[in-house]
Amino acid sequence: MTYSIPKALEILERTPETLNALLLGLSDDWIHNNEGDNTWSPFDVVGHLIHGEKTDWIERTNIILSDSENKTFKSFDRFAQFEASKGKTLDQLLNEFSELRAENLKKLKALQLTESQLDLKGTHPELGEVTLKQLLATWVTHDLGHIAQIARVMAKQYKDEVGPWEAFIPVLNR
Repeated sequence: MTYSIPKALEILERTPETLNALLLGLSDDWIHNNEGDNTWSPFDVVGHLIHGEKTDWIERTNIILSDSENKTFKSFDRFAQFEASKGKTLDQLLNEFSELRAENLKKLKALQLTESQLDLKGTHPELGEVTLKQLLATWVTHDLGHIAQIARVMAKQYKDEVGPWEAFIPVLNR
């Protein structure tokens, strides 16, 4: 599928609702367990998504669209959520994410980006030159990847309980 803002918005607008439907009201066993050392719980993932809303997608869009000659992005701290989420509840995180996402989508729509603007470039500190279209397409796939991650982490909480059906449930072995 070719990237388009209307198609991207179909996903980006639904992510907060999807996370709320999946996670609100669940016990701590569902939201705070992970897959083992150096893995993230659903709680951690929501914190990570919040950090992205604050420091990544719109900030980097603005860098690409700026008149500045230096269009290099700041490095993204993929682990900032661990400190930023301390002392918060999942409900607080989900509310914060929903509010930030709504603000960012309002900003994105207000830009009224043209096809030629989507081809403008910025510099990622690790990946090098990237286009605005690539950045915005990554926003969508980033959401979907983390929704899948949350579902996988949750499914694995019952990995030892499903018995022989494990052979028919591929998500338990990823």
